[in-house]
Amino acid sequence: MLNADKSIYTLQFALVCLSSFLFSASFNMLIPELPAYLSAMGGASYKGLIIALFTLTAGISRPFSGKLTDTIGRVPVMAVGSIVCFVCGFLYPVLTTVAGFLFLRLIHGFSTGFKPTATAAYVADLVPQHRWGEAMGVHGVCFSTGLAIGPAIGSTITDHFSIDILFYCSSVFALLSIIILGNMKETLKEKQPFSLHHLKIKRQDIIEWKVIPATIIILLSYVSYGAILTVIGDWSNHLGTSNKGLFFMVFTLTSLLIRFVAGKASDQYGRLLILKISLGLLAVSLLWIGVAGSSFSLMAASALYGIATGMLSPTANAWTIDLSDPHHRGKAMATMYIALEAGIGLGALLAGWLFVDDISAIPFTFYLCTGITLMALVYLQFIYKSSKGISINS
Repeated sequence: MLNADKSIYTLQFALVCLSSFLFSASFNMLIPELPAYLSAMGGASYKGLIIALFTLTAGISRPFSGKLTDTIGRVPVMAVGSIVCFVCGFLYPVLTTVAGFLFLRLIHGFSTGFKPTATAAYVADLVPQHRWGEAMGVHGVCFSTGLAIGPAIGSTITDHFSIDILFYCSSVFALLSIIILGNMKETLKEKQPFSLHHLKIKRQDIIEWKVIPATIIILLSYVSYGAILTVIGDWSNHLGTSNKGLFFMVFTLTSLLIRFVAGKASDQYGRLLILKISLGLLAVSLLWIGVAGSSFSLMAASALYGIATGMLSPTANAWTIDLSDPHHRGKAMATMYIALEAGIGLGALLAGWLFVDDISAIPFTFYLCTGITLMALVYLQFIYKSSKGISINS
């Protein structure tokens, strides 16, 4: 752990941020093109599974990645996630049936099941507790830059070359992420050599109960993101936006700008206040997306969505760490990501079930997501009671 008076901006922090940027770009550059790719195979009715299957295996792998993060080390677990992305990029052009594609989405999900869990624990190891919000915000900027640039790059590559070239480019980004990991120092002090018994998961290895309040907020607030990943490309086209990645670029750019201050604000004013504000803005943005009648209106709603998520994400991550046991930090982050993946997966299934190439169903999808988001706000305002001894929560 760094001394409290030292800068958080060290070489190791820079490396983990750069690795996360490349990793995020690697799998996010595929997102806008996959629905049309699956439809061309004859699998239009399975669009909801593109994200749902990915998040299913991500969620299933979290208890394993959490346990391994706390035993064999942060860096090896991060490497596993990037390696999965690298391999999958080469397999998409090979498995060209609907069944093969859906199977590969299952496998690809292991990447986000491993790397973000270990990355969050690694960042928390590097940074003093009173600056966790700031650190999560800065790291989130890097991850979200990949989120923003990835879809735009993906659509451009597909338009000018082919989707197979897009898959190979995804692998290249993942490979660069792996190379960076090779230059990072391990932060887990009492790490153990890998053994098969580390893959044996007991009931107590699955959930870190201390962080359940944070996971409730994350679960409910990320349902909307699963819906966006599933239908926003079709909604954008319907409203006159030709580049499917533009929505992602706009909301991620505003998310990047707010993250520079949101993390620090949660360190200074408390996690709960920032979470309540961000959930309110998130609900408004989702309602706006549903009622948008033009491309400009949709992009404006996207900008507000980015502000809301840019405030929510680093604050929720830091709150999870606040609530966790330092010796079970990997398990705590795994628990948080299980909730995140469950929210995204449920949102994707919901949107896919309601949509099925019926544009008129999309507004109702976002109205429903608005209601689910408001449930999170109601929980924080009226149900959750702050834990004693954690002053940064209030």
